[in-house]
Amino acid sequence: MNNLKNNNNSLNKWVKLICGASNEDTGSIEDLCAIYSAAGVDYIDVAADPSVVQAARSGMNWSKKVYGKVPGLMISISDGKDIHFRKAKFDPSKCPPNCTRPCEKICPTFAIDSHGVSKNKCYGCGRCISSCPLNLISEYEYQLSHYSLKDILLKIRPDAVEIHTEINRIDSFREIADIIKNSGVKLKKISVSCGLTQSNAKPEDLAKAFWERYKILAEQKVPLIWQLDGRPMSGDIAATTAKAAVKLWENVKSILPPGLIQLAGGTNSFTYEFLKDNQIPDGIAFGSVARKLVQPLIEDTFKTNKKIYEDPEKMALAIEKAKILLNPWKK
Repeated sequence: MNNLKNNNNSLNKWVKLICGASNEDTGSIEDLCAIYSAAGVDYIDVAADPSVVQAARSGMNWSKKVYGKVPGLMISISDGKDIHFRKAKFDPSKCPPNCTRPCEKICPTFAIDSHGVSKNKCYGCGRCISSCPLNLISEYEYQLSHYSLKDILLKIRPDAVEIHTEINRIDSFREIADIIKNSGVKLKKISVSCGLTQSNAKPEDLAKAFWERYKILAEQKVPLIWQLDGRPMSGDIAATTAKAAVKLWENVKSILPPGLIQLAGGTNSFTYEFLKDNQIPDGIAFGSVARKLVQPLIEDTFKTNKKIYEDPEKMALAIEKAKILLNPWKK
């Protein structure tokens, strides 16, 4: 599998759009997938839920019809509790009338209004929780699908799967890997996403965890991706969030197992600038920043009861915004 390693000087890098592991806003997902498929991403990562996948494929199929571009479809799953699989909630009747609603202002997906949190739009970034002056907002774990993993794989038949894991969670990871293997679904890629979320964890601990998972997955003979999750769901906050993923990559890139190395967690348009000359990872994943770039256009189009691709002017503008994000990686 060493042939998966790209030359750091090569120009065309792997780029993935992350729609969100707990995001079930099918209207936005369809538009996001249409926009970023047309812009040229290689894969789109969505929740493991049939309705979400149907929306994603509708957007991707529009791109295929109009632009001849269709990325691969990846679904996100987890081998245990994970911040990517959560949502926020609160009781709006407990909010004081004079509240300035900082939660509503900070929400990147317009999921909060006077009625509370829209479950469909919330993807679990958690920013509203710390913004509430009265601590009224809490989180809860949210796995979208009611199907078993084997059933969901057989029903969706994705091109790829991403397994979210933590450094010390090896037994549950092995169980997930066995289910994938025994499902009989032929995958083009398996991605493993992990970061230094556990206290006192060091880069060498993360590398060891990836090697342990490599030994489990190698027998499946599927190309592997090691996703370094720097600062999850924060890329739209500030330029400096990109440094976490870059620093993590610099610390572990020489000690990771064979496969593509992909940056995620805090990635944005500044990520490329923080990388050293001729030291470029194999790929990058964009989540919150990708949504923030085009979400206002999507929301504005919703008001007219249209899909964004039914408005040629707005769609063209959205694609250009997406391309600006992708251009450093797709020269």
